[in-house]
Amino acid sequence: MTKRTDSLKRVLTLTAVAAGGALFLAVPGLAQGEGLEMLGTLSKGEWTIKQRGGAPERKICVRSGAELIQLVHRESGCSQFVVEDGAARVTVQYTCPGNGYARTSIRKETGALVQMESQGIHNGTPFEITAEGRRTGGC
Repeated sequence: MTKRTDSLKRVLTLTAVAAGGALFLAVPGLAQGEGLEMLGTLSKGEWTIKQRGGAPERKICVRSGAELIQLVHRESGCSQFVVEDGAARVTVQYTCPGNGYARTSIRKETGALVQMESQGIHNGTPFEITAEGRRTGGC
């Protein structure tokens, strides 16, 4: 082997070790608990979702708060990756095999009022949603 090949192998090995170390440090934070605790602090019951831009209102029965993440992709079986998990804001990126993906951010104003943004691809078509969610009753 030449010195250049050896140097390249060392650089690639160090890069792989650094990437693996960063992944190792990132994963335990997600694995320690269920995450998205802010969503669990929202009031349970019927929520009305009002999209900006004139789309009709929707009603969602919120039991855990996680129902607000997939506003467009209502099916189960989607994989989720938590991007941000704060006391007042969560951001989740998810992928639904064969049906697209999205990134949703939810900002808590009160236990009964949130602001939501979601954008992605559904059935091959891009979408972008800006909405307000408000608890409006029981379900």
